[in-house]
Amino acid sequence: MSTIWRFSRFVTASVRTVLRGNPAYWAWLALLGVLIVSGALAYADQASTGLALTAMRDQVSWGFYIGNFTFLVGVAAAAVVLVIPAYIYDWKPIREIVIFGELLALSAIIMCLLFVLVDVGRPERLWHMMPPWGHINFPSSILAWDALVLNVYFLVNFVVVTHIIYRAFYGRPYAKRIVIPLVLASIPMAIGIHTVTAFLYNGMAARPYWNSSILAPQFLASAFSSGPAILLIVLQLLRRFTRFEIQDEAIWKIAELMAYAMFLNLFLHGVEAFKEYYSNTEHLLYTRYWFQGLGDHRTLVPFAWSAVALNLTAFLLFIMPAARQNPITLNIGCLATYAGCYIEKGMGLIIPGLTPDTLGEIYQYYPSMTELRVSAGVFALGFLAFTLMLKVAVAISLGELRGEPGMNAAWAQPQPIQPATARTSTS
Repeated sequence: MSTIWRFSRFVTASVRTVLRGNPAYWAWLALLGVLIVSGALAYADQASTGLALTAMRDQVSWGFYIGNFTFLVGVAAAAVVLVIPAYIYDWKPIREIVIFGELLALSAIIMCLLFVLVDVGRPERLWHMMPPWGHINFPSSILAWDALVLNVYFLVNFVVVTHIIYRAFYGRPYAKRIVIPLVLASIPMAIGIHTVTAFLYNGMAARPYWNSSILAPQFLASAFSSGPAILLIVLQLLRRFTRFEIQDEAIWKIAELMAYAMFLNLFLHGVEAFKEYYSNTEHLLYTRYWFQGLGDHRTLVPFAWSAVALNLTAFLLFIMPAARQNPITLNIGCLATYAGCYIEKGMGLIIPGLTPDTLGEIYQYYPSMTELRVSAGVFALGFLAFTLMLKVAVAISLGELRGEPGMNAAWAQPQPIQPATARTSTS
């Protein structure tokens, strides 16, 4: 049996799997489809008319799109929170679910690249940075570094996930000589993608709000909080609606790691706020616009303190074992983490960094309906990719999808990834 034939059989079986599901599954896909179509139509208008359909102007040239891009880079980088305990420390409860973190990373990078695409006013000119036709200005351009690390990180995760799931489909162990080096390489890559994204901001000396050496660790701390928050919700949904068994210890450990990351996030933001307010230079203007407002311009102030309150709430819930082991408080903490980091990485990063502008003008930016529709479509595409990949991975894990009848369809390699044990049916 040739490799090409075997792989085509795997692809065909995967397609058949995603085309089967209960009414709730199809309702979810229908909702994502509606958002995708709406986003595509809005983007078609934007591509035809120009970025004038957005609320971005010369004063605020980065807006909702780049805010979402920055947040999602952190979600992609957060896969390392599972990869290290699974592959480095070989901790069994995390080993069973690490592949879902890698699937989330793939989906997040897809959304990152799409948000960059929709933010470009003339996307047909992107070939200018694609060798051999164009020139990417590597290594002098930080944007070139960012494009490179994102695409390489996506490729590494795609190869690892596809190889593991494909081999598991045929009941065979994955090849350590392929997976282990790539997984080890993905750890510094995960840190690198968010570090380079931070460098895009703090390399701008004319933007004092971003020109801080601790911006990169701030990005990483918030990333290691928000990414696992999404994954914890997904894992609980899997446990609730499928026969996939996920140990409580894995969920509790992820929540504990999130508490440490959130502490660092709050600490670094506090340090930066102290530096700005204690020095009381003209650069305090941008931080004051975020936390206090300037004159009558106080639109962002409620969001600023909401982000602080949400992050503090999440930290307090996750640092207490009783709270993180209670499903209700655990999910409240996850939602608080996601919302707090999303506000902080979106409007809390982009708008104060550009307001007031270099001439002192305060332009109050609000995302236009076009931006909201396009962004909803991008998120829907990412969630669609994640849903379909997750459905195939779970089906293989539970033995519902296999290459040969009677074949053991579990993740066949005994370490560092093992299959989750299916629940015994009570019906």
